[in-house]
Parts: sequence; structure tokens; C-alpha cells
Amino acid sequence: MSQFKNKKPLFGLKSKMIALISLLIIGIFIIFFGLLYTFLSHTIEDQVGKRALAVAQSVANMPEIKVAFELDNPSSVIQKVATTVQKETDAEFIVVGNREGIRYSHPNPDRIGEEMIGGDNARALENGEAYVSQSTGSLGLSVRGKVPIMDDSNAIIGVVSVGFLKDNVRNIVANQSKPLVFTFFGVILLGVIGAILIAHYIKGLLFDMEPEEISYSLEQKEAILQSTHEGIIAVDHQGDITLMNASAKETLSGKEQQADLTGKSIEQLIPHTDLFSLLKSDKSRQSREMVLGETIVLINWVPIHIEGRLAGAVATFREKTEMEHVTQELQQIKQYANAQRAQTHEFSNKLYTILGLLQLGRNHQAIEFIKKEQNIQQEVSQFLTEQMSDPVVQGLLQGKINQANELGITISIHPDSQLNNRYDGLKQEALITGLGNMIENAIEAVKRNQIEDRHIHIFITDIGNDIVIEVDDSGQGIAAEDEGRVFEQGYSTKGDNQRGVGLASTRQMVRKTGGEMMLEEGELGGACFIMIIPRYGEDFNE
Repeated sequence: MSQFKNKKPLFGLKSKMIALISLLIIGIFIIFFGLLYTFLSHTIEDQVGKRALAVAQSVANMPEIKVAFELDNPSSVIQKVATTVQKETDAEFIVVGNREGIRYSHPNPDRIGEEMIGGDNARALENGEAYVSQSTGSLGLSVRGKVPIMDDSNAIIGVVSVGFLKDNVRNIVANQSKPLVFTFFGVILLGVIGAILIAHYIKGLLFDMEPEEISYSLEQKEAILQSTHEGIIAVDHQGDITLMNASAKETLSGKEQQADLTGKSIEQLIPHTDLFSLLKSDKSRQSREMVLGETIVLINWVPIHIEGRLAGAVATFREKTEMEHVTQELQQIKQYANAQRAQTHEFSNKLYTILGLLQLGRNHQAIEFIKKEQNIQQEVSQFLTEQMSDPVVQGLLQGKINQANELGITISIHPDSQLNNRYDGLKQEALITGLGNMIENAIEAVKRNQIEDRHIHIFITDIGNDIVIEVDDSGQGIAAEDEGRVFEQGYSTKGDNQRGVGLASTRQMVRKTGGEMMLEEGELGGACFIMIIPRYGEDFNE
């Protein structure tokens, strides 16, 4: 995000919002003002036209006007009447003409007797219509009301033309529009102030970040979310999914289905769980074992509060098998360390024994003791070297034998045992993990026996198509009612909640290779665990 903080845009979001909102308001009001001004102009022109027409009708219906047409000099009467009416109505002009369009009245007396200008008298003189028109006369462009003058026999004898100049109409429109102009600028001012307030409010909601910063931050957080190995699911207060990363989708739907699950209910997506009840309880849960899809996971559940109210919750989870793999590796390291410690302790005891025999002058017994121990070690080492081709298996068996010797436990390997091949990858991991766990469980089982009844028997072979390993012990065995639960997650005969992991995870690992683990009744009186792993396939070296 530093690249956006170091290089700010020329115009920030706040400035852009103020400018755009202001331009939008100004544009809308310009259009509105234009339409209103046009409407007002047309309305005033219509009113002026109707007024001119009404005045013209009043003049045309005056008896003195009609009588004047019979005089030798009609203008002597008509001019006075027209001038008086013109002053009372504020008309620009009142012109009365005969059928030939010769003026009998005019604001400029010098033009009386001349022909009327405008060419818009035909409808009145020929058709007897009363109407409003716009035309340019001797005084300029005007709005005119035209009315025919009728005698007593309804014959057309002349025409009255009452007009208001267009410029005067425009002045009226301008005067009427002044309040609109002030209102227009007032609204624009309020709009600009509102734009400033809105921009300030929105910028505050966005934590004073620019769009480029927001975009980069969202992309960065999305990349972090999707690259996180742990599954993450967020829900709202109603239990509907609002966010889910790729790891969560893979756990719930598998690698082949990556559909968007946003908006679905957590109860519909993951039935038979109490995730929604955890949400309603508004309490955190840590490292809780749960089944999601077909996977056992350890889930952490944390409620989300916004402004003091429960807004939802977020769950993070990881496959339990992954955690168990780490635990198994640590256990193996611990087993190797214990084996080395046992070997060191045993070797130290034997050195002290030899030292004591030498100090007592019993050199012959010391030499015999050394030869005996050497033969025992050589026999075990020679057997493992000749019969077990895999050096990792050799080391594991040697360490377990030394560990057992320190505890007073006898581990014997069947003389027909042989491992003729080396194995890599998942097969080696399953082989070492399974063998180590079975021996460790056997050691735990026989430790409670008397010293003379602590025996473990091991048989290993890969002569056929499978690797077969049997570990038989002289312990108390497994109760009949518990035999079906031995390989379940969390089950342990030792009553420890932290146990019950090794056999279950080992069986799962063995099954991934296509193999199986079983429990049978042992010949030594205890339990006999059997592990079968296919020889051929991947991770196999002759």
C-alpha cells in the first residue's frame, strides 16, 4: 500500500465527489431552469395574447366605433377612442382599419390613412375570425389580438388590432424569472455545501482512504486470505456465510468442486454440527474437534462484535491429520531420543560393571562379560543388517530394543523375519510410523507386568506382494467390548484425553497406501497388531 501512500492522485476522492455532485446538481438545475423559463415565456405570451384579444373584442364591440365607420372622417372619432383605451390597458398600440386595411387609428397620428403592416388581417377581414398572432409591424415584432368589426347586419366593415411589443413581453418574463434565478443559485449553493458534507462523511466511512488504496488493500487481503493454509469461514448474525477461502472450500467440497458458497446457511452446508448454536451462544471456542464434510478438523470459533452488537462469527480450522502428523514426528523424535538415552545408560552400566570387575582383579570375568555383550550386540546388529535392507527400519528396531532392555522388557524378532527392499515416501512413512507406534504401545502394555513377564515378539516380511508386520505382546490385551473402538479417534485404554491418536492416524495413513491394520488375539496373552502395506506401486525401490 506504500506505493499509493507515496504517490497520491492529483485529485482525491473528496475533491472528485464534490466536483461531480456539484456538476450534477448544476446540470440538473440548468435543464430545469431552461424548461421552466420556456414554460413561463409561453405562459406569459399566451396571457398577453389573450389580453390583447380581449381588448380588441371590447373595442370592436363599441357602438361609437361602429357608428364612426359611417362618418366621412372615421378617424376623428376612432383615434380618440383608441388612444383612451390604449392608455387604460397599457397596450403598445390599438390600430383600427377598414376592410381595405387603411388605418383609422394609430399611436403615431402621422400614419393614419396608411395601409396596415403585418399581412395578418386576412383571417379577420375575410373569415370573420378573432385570433392572436405574432408579426412585425411599423413598431416592431409584437403579439397581436385581431378581431373583426361587424355592423348591425353582421357584415365585416373593419378590423381592430391590439398589440404588445415582443420586447415588452420579454421584459415581463425577465422580471417574473428573477425569483427563479435567485432560487437557482441558492439551490446550487446548498447543493455544493451538501456535496462537501456528503464527501466528508463518505471519506470518513472509508477511513480517509482513496479508491486506489482501498482496491489495493482488498486485493492484498484477498490474496492473504486465499493463500492461508487454514480454512476460514465467516458468517453473519443469521448464520449465513459471508466469506470462505479456498482451503475451506477444498475441505468442504473437495478439489473438484469450488462453487461459490457465499450466502448459504452454515446449517445447510454443514449439517449435524453445532456451529450455529456456538454463534448464538456468543462465546469463543478453541481447538474443538469437529467433522466438516468427510474431514476431522480442529476448529477455532470467535464471535465478531460491531459497535457492541453481535455481527457474526469467524471460524478457522485445520485438518486434524496434519496436526497428528506433526505430533507423530515429534513422538518419533522422542522415541529416537529415548532409545539413544537408553543405549547410553545401558552402555554406561556395562562400563561400570567392567570397571568394577577390573578393580576387583577379576580380569577373566571382565573379559568373559565383554565377549558375551559383544556377541549379543553383534548378533542383534548382524541380524538386523542381514535381514533388514532398509537402514531406517534397522535404526528404529535397534533403538526400540535398547529402550526395552533398559525397562527390563525383552524384544525378540522372529528368525524368519526379513525386509528385502527399501521404501520411500508414503510407504516408508506408514511403515516407520506404524512399526514405531505398535512397538511403543506394546512397551506401554507390558510395563505393568512383572519383570519376568515382559515380552514382545515382532515378525516382519515382504516376501509376497505385501509388507506384513506383526507385533505381539504379553500385556493385558484389549477387552472384547473395546476391540471395535481401538482405531477410533480419541479412544485410549489409558484414559488420557491426549492419547488415542497414534493408532487412528496410523491406520488412516496405512489405508492411504492401500493397506490395512488389524487387531487379533496374541500368542503371548496380550494384543497382536497386524499391519499390511502393499509392496508395489509408487515409493518402491528394489
